[in-house]
Amino acid sequence: MTDQAQAGGPIAYADFQKVAIKVGRVVSATDHPNADKLLVLQVDLGNEKRQIVAGLRGHYTAAEMVGKNIVVVTNLAPRMMRGQQSNGMLLAAVSADQTKVIVLTTDREVEPGSAVS
Repeated sequence: MTDQAQAGGPIAYADFQKVAIKVGRVVSATDHPNADKLLVLQVDLGNEKRQIVAGLRGHYTAAEMVGKNIVVVTNLAPRMMRGQQSNGMLLAAVSADQTKVIVLTTDREVEPGSAVS
């Protein structure tokens, strides 16, 4: 990517096409045992299940996340987060005052693994 894209400026459509985004369904969720702000989610992506660690605690309980359809970036390299591996990143909005995190979800039922474009 260009320096401009890294700074939050416009990116080329070809750069956007590199990001794989799919709908996932949270099948289970637990509080991270070693972090106050993290939840550990098991997510069904249609043809596979993945673990995603997300900074949602304090905004959502583990129980509130189960059954939600979420929007997931699926082609990020795995990342260790306080001893738990995260294999993707869910998308969420943050309020203007940065006090609320709102998970992006679908407004209708859609199959896990469906592409987002």
